[in-house]
Amino acid sequence: MSELEQVSKLIGDIYDAALDPALWPEVLHATCDFVEGCAATLVSEHSALKSACFFSQWGADPYYTKLYQEKYVKLNPALVQLVMAATPGQITSLLDFVSKDEYLSTKFYKEWARPQGYLDAFNIIIEKSAFAYAAMAVARNEQQGFVDDGDRRRMRLLAPHFRRAVAIGKVIDLHKVEAAALADTLDGIAAALFLVSADRRVVQANVSGQQLLREGRILRTVSGALKACDEKSDQILQDVLAAAVVEDQPQASRVAVSLNVTNEAPYVAHLLPLTTGARRKASVTYSAVAALFVRKAELDLPHPFEALASHYQLTPTELKVLMGVAQIGGVPEMADAFGVSQATIKTHLSRLFGKTGTSRQADLVKVVAGFVSPLMTSQSK
Repeated sequence: MSELEQVSKLIGDIYDAALDPALWPEVLHATCDFVEGCAATLVSEHSALKSACFFSQWGADPYYTKLYQEKYVKLNPALVQLVMAATPGQITSLLDFVSKDEYLSTKFYKEWARPQGYLDAFNIIIEKSAFAYAAMAVARNEQQGFVDDGDRRRMRLLAPHFRRAVAIGKVIDLHKVEAAALADTLDGIAAALFLVSADRRVVQANVSGQQLLREGRILRTVSGALKACDEKSDQILQDVLAAAVVEDQPQASRVAVSLNVTNEAPYVAHLLPLTTGARRKASVTYSAVAALFVRKAELDLPHPFEALASHYQLTPTELKVLMGVAQIGGVPEMADAFGVSQATIKTHLSRLFGKTGTSRQADLVKVVAGFVSPLMTSQSK
């Protein structure tokens, strides 16, 4: 079969799969035959949550798929750069974002890709948002080699048809993916979240909030009303909640209340009134006058990638090292995780110190923390 015949048949199969999702594995198989790959998948990934969702696959080992979702998505050396730089319809490969030598030295390659025989991978970017992307990805083994111009040309022939077919079949709705991811995150964050009515009743609480109430050490409910276990803290909490009931009052602004706990690190309650403007309209249905976020007084580290990179003019590698300081630790640990020498990490740290006006790794952590709102989510426990 000529290339033209192959492309014509494959395009027809792609649109058939848009109408019958059960056909996607067969289409992914045929795509691998055409562009030379050993496995293919329809996938979405979220850089801030470091999560991956697989919609359809061919040739992939379920064990390694699960392993990727649980661990190695966090070590994917191209993930952050891909989300920041890629555009819908673009054909990308791993080596567009990381050098060959650096990639082959990473834990991601040594512990996840190489055991499966994977050498490289390339994608059709189907959809993109600020923190996530959806793609049709094809993995290549060592015999097939790294992606070259011929491979990209063949993939480009298919790109517009994959994008249209996925949209037609609604196989991946990135807005729904992100909404589901956000819902999961709200129930998994360390911060306890309470929506509170004018009479201090808990209208809604996330999983962490429900757990905090069950423990009864920091907060509890009395006849349905939310109360702090410490009397002094409870009086302050009562006062700020009462102020939140009154629309457009100066007191009804975001405030923080310390919740004292005997023999424990203090907890902090951040109160966001819902009594003005659009927030008031949004809360009418639920009779909530305030949102209360309660967490232990410790550092939260979501991933303000783009704001950090833009503000300090960081390169993708410098951004990766900066986040590594906050999430991984010292130079030896980062060198091991990124598959580079300690001298390389130190060089990047030196540049980070210069760009951020700091001189210690502890100060770099504070730089990251400075871009995090107290009301932002966290996945730490």
